Amino acid sequence: MALRPGRTVRTVKRPYTRVSQKVPKKSYVVGVPFGKIHQFEMGDSKGNFDKLLYLTAERRVQIRDNALEAARIVSNKFLDAKLGPTKYFMKVLIYPHNVIREKPIATGAGADRFSQGMRQSFGKPSGRGAQVHEGQRLVMLRVAREDFEMGKKALKKFSLKISTPARILEVE
Repeated sequence: MALRPGRTVRTVKRPYTRVSQKVPKKSYVVGVPFGKIHQFEMGDSKGNFDKLLYLTAERRVQIRDNALEAARIVSNKFLDAKLGPTKYFMKVLIYPHNVIREKPIATGAGADRFSQGMRQSFGKPSGRGAQVHEGQRLVMLRVAREDFEMGKKALKKFSLKISTPARILEVE
């Protein structure tokens, strides 16, 4: 099954887990997929850097794990190419905990006989998402004073890949 557009899972809803009274073992989410994002810290973690930048979300939104991974790759490659692996330290501060479920809908000839409509539409786990609140910090970046503009560009590239407008905050 192909990946659905990000706008279908962007809204933040309370995660629902079925609660079984008779068989409590069935109350857990079965078949949670592995998260796409594996690396949360990049660059030189022990380096001494002057500037500290944060990327903060401007809206309450749910961000898919594959969007986080794409954003991480783009900004990390940019920083590696422009500055080198020892001139920065970047850390992704959010983790995709929420399980995203999808109800498969059949299309094509005879789909009305095959598909069940909305009957038992609990859905199967298809991915993970990070629920982000307004003003929450998404990424931390530490760079030297002379590399400050490159750091801002890298965070801008990160923000273009996620499903919310984001603001870059500079903390001394």
